[in-house]
Amino acid sequence: MSRALWRCGCVIGPAVLLAVLLWRLGTGPFINGVRTIDGGALAEAAGIAVLTTLCCAWRWKTVARGLGVDLPLPVAVAAYYRSLFLNVTLPGGVVGDVHRGISHGRDVRDLGRALRAVVWERSAGQVVQAVLTVAILVALPSPVRSSVPLVAFAVAVTVGAAVLVVRVRSDGRSEWSRFRRAVARDINDGLLARRAWLGISLASALIVAGHTITFLLAARTAGTTAPLSQLLPIAMLAMLAMVLPSVAGWGPREGVTAWAFGAAGLGVQQGVATAVVYGVMVLVASLPGAFVLVVAWFRGTRMPVRSPRPLREGAAHA
Repeated sequence: MSRALWRCGCVIGPAVLLAVLLWRLGTGPFINGVRTIDGGALAEAAGIAVLTTLCCAWRWKTVARGLGVDLPLPVAVAAYYRSLFLNVTLPGGVVGDVHRGISHGRDVRDLGRALRAVVWERSAGQVVQAVLTVAILVALPSPVRSSVPLVAFAVAVTVGAAVLVVRVRSDGRSEWSRFRRAVARDINDGLLARRAWLGISLASALIVAGHTITFLLAARTAGTTAPLSQLLPIAMLAMLAMVLPSVAGWGPREGVTAWAFGAAGLGVQQGVATAVVYGVMVLVASLPGAFVLVVAWFRGTRMPVRSPRPLREGAAHA
């Protein structure tokens, strides 16, 4: 029951947020955002997405290799494109990641490790994104600059408390002890093995940089002329909101961007238009994932059906 309520909330919440924006602002900012998009901007966003997707796939491959479920980089790139397309077209924003983990698990016949590889890969990226976001919000003026030190302190305390809880000694045969050992083993093997942590951190930083540049490109395309020092913190806040559940990517992104633009004096309507442009750019950039889905479906329908092996004489009477 609780899971069903959570799933409904993940869809209803973003939908209500979009409805409120439409009610308060009308359809004008959404239509204006779409009208400002041109082919050149879409091509630039798609080119940036190629680099970020390659980094995402390499990060996933690195974590998976550490957990013992490695996969070829071309396969990882294709699967990640498919995952991105599903994330931006289906409610929740994580359907593609779940599908990616399950498909990989079936290929390697280890569903548990494959799903954990996806979880740790995405978690590592979000940690790097959070660190970079806090650093930029502290360094540059933003609508939340005064609150950032308090938030950073609360996060540090929470992380410290989590580390202490994990280190608490318990009965080695208890479920908690087994879970703690499994988590520690995954982190050591998947994220901290040899020099993997350095590559994972670098790839995650490049991914954040690519998404940030795409957002800045969307802002310029929508007609925003604010300086980079003013737009960069807003971009980081918007990307942080994209981690939240959404309706095919829509909802939290538009709400946070509208609020941040309004608080910075750039106009709420301009914020919505920028978010719309970014959403269209991301959708177009993820279209290779649709091609991967079509190819996989076509191959599945063309796979020959294996005829059952004939029974040995007398086997039917065994």
